[in-house]
Amino acid sequence: MTIPASKPPSRFPHPPDTERVPDAHVQKESASPHLRDCIARYQARIPGLADVAAQLPRAVTLDALIALYEACYPLLERAMWSGAADFHPLLASYQSLFREQETLIRQRCENAQVSDERHHFILAIPVADRPPHLRACLESLYQVCTLFDYGGHASGMWEKIQVIVSEDSRDEANVRRHLELVDEYRKKGLQVVYFGLDEQYALLHALPPQQRERLGHLLTTQPRDAFYLKGQAANRNLSYLKFLQLTEDRERTLYYLIDSDQSLCVNRQTESGEEAVYALNYFHAIDRIFRSTDTLMLTGKMVGDPPVSPAVMAANFLDDVTAFFTQLAGLRSEAACQFHGAVPVAGDAAYHDMARLFGFDHQPTTYPYPCRLQGAHDHGACLADFAQRLNAFFFGEHLTRKTWFAYGSGFTQLTPARTIYPGNYIVNYAGLKYLIPFGHLRLRMSGPTAGRLIAAEIGHRFASFNMPNLHRRTTEAGLTDDFRPGVEVGEASVDLSNEFERQFFGDLMLFSTEELVKHADVNQPFAREAVEAVIAQKEAELLALYQQKHDAIVEKNRHLHALVFDAGHWWLRTPELTDALRHVRAFIDNIDRNFGAHAAAWRQIQSAEHRAERKRQIVEALVNYRAERDAWDSLF
Repeated sequence: MTIPASKPPSRFPHPPDTERVPDAHVQKESASPHLRDCIARYQARIPGLADVAAQLPRAVTLDALIALYEACYPLLERAMWSGAADFHPLLASYQSLFREQETLIRQRCENAQVSDERHHFILAIPVADRPPHLRACLESLYQVCTLFDYGGHASGMWEKIQVIVSEDSRDEANVRRHLELVDEYRKKGLQVVYFGLDEQYALLHALPPQQRERLGHLLTTQPRDAFYLKGQAANRNLSYLKFLQLTEDRERTLYYLIDSDQSLCVNRQTESGEEAVYALNYFHAIDRIFRSTDTLMLTGKMVGDPPVSPAVMAANFLDDVTAFFTQLAGLRSEAACQFHGAVPVAGDAAYHDMARLFGFDHQPTTYPYPCRLQGAHDHGACLADFAQRLNAFFFGEHLTRKTWFAYGSGFTQLTPARTIYPGNYIVNYAGLKYLIPFGHLRLRMSGPTAGRLIAAEIGHRFASFNMPNLHRRTTEAGLTDDFRPGVEVGEASVDLSNEFERQFFGDLMLFSTEELVKHADVNQPFAREAVEAVIAQKEAELLALYQQKHDAIVEKNRHLHALVFDAGHWWLRTPELTDALRHVRAFIDNIDRNFGAHAAAWRQIQSAEHRAERKRQIVEALVNYRAERDAWDSLF
């Protein structure tokens, strides 16, 4: 397949005279009221806007006028995120400029009788028994379309945006709820396609049997009567088949993968706590990147809840919980709550117990708990709310170490990538080859593992950009209306053993792959002897690190129990906090259940027999990677 070389952004072609405005002054004023209002309101406060204002009288063609909007956007973005202007009025003006620009683009195409050359987007949302998450995700897409209007919706539907809801649910009630959501958002103007289990099975089995057999580890081999919970990787890869079916223009289509627990918005800190804002025009920026560079795969990151398992956050979370109770012990129950104010920004991967493995050198520290209660309240109320939220940790919510959005160098600045964020990445048609493999192993860290392989193969054409999604592990519906693979919820217990086991061996796969690609050609089959040697080395290193982490968690949990229940602090003498203390005790018990000496996952990790079987699976997967990729590439 021929890949186009790096090129400047496409221009919308137009005849030299037909776009010239007969009465330029009058038409520009009527066509660009939001642009003129923005300039008038902010040019004295936002550097660079006065220069745009000076160019406005000379913008006598639609092309020139449209270009002025592009000049405004980075100026407004920097002002918004630096605090140079009131955030929400400026955001509203920023959004209105995009909508107005879309109207002008449509007018230009109509006047010149040409098509809009920007990309179409086909998005896929894999979903398994998560209606509340799917609703939040679809609502975020609807908001981005409404507020920024990429591609326009003159027909009543957003014409350049298509969404696939890729079903993987086991519960029929959840399937029905997903279908209802698809119908609801179709009526709102989103082109939503439901990709159900029967259709997935039929599309898979439309492949020739020999080819289907070669792709079994990438797609699935599950039978028709159990064609659910295939795993996020298999479901995502089956969505690729649907991409191929829906694609009308290979050159002008981008494919966007989003997890159902992510929303197309970002978070910002305010005096009243975390606020989600629709301040990023994802489609506009992504389109420009793919039209102006030779990028094949683009990945954003996440803000909000950490993108990792609680299995690698327990130690630092215990530190922060202990720090909260230590501070609380020195305060009066009835005193006004002191757990408010500015929250220190956690550094990259500050939520990860073993961040140094990824090149981050964090100094040991604790982060304060930001109380979410509004209005006048005391420390007893703060503790009650804190305790109620504690067990959400086992679903991946970190109460003290969220990631916050930072504008940095802007939205279109690219950096070399080495990790795919499976819930936020985009490829063009040629980039569909670079999928996330090894789904049949159901290991964690699949995105970083795939990222190392892809970076070794295509280098800078795999890039990262600063357009994260907001990641929410839980919804307002609560834990009882949520599903998380690898997490089993009982009446008073949470069992992470499956996820914890998958985390350890996912780490083993990741760091073995990372070492392997330093010396081996990823375009050739990996030598079995080299794979086995690297895995043996990384296994020894990880066992030592996990042992250290295990010992630390056991000691930190013992200390927390003593602080909360044995030290005679005021909360033990407060009858209104009985339920709160029950939640805290359940949290401590669940930490012990999942990370203590008798934890099921810990016993599996310590079992030489279990490790031998998992290592065999990993060796076979890496040795066969090239052959499976060749089979996959043949689809394109």
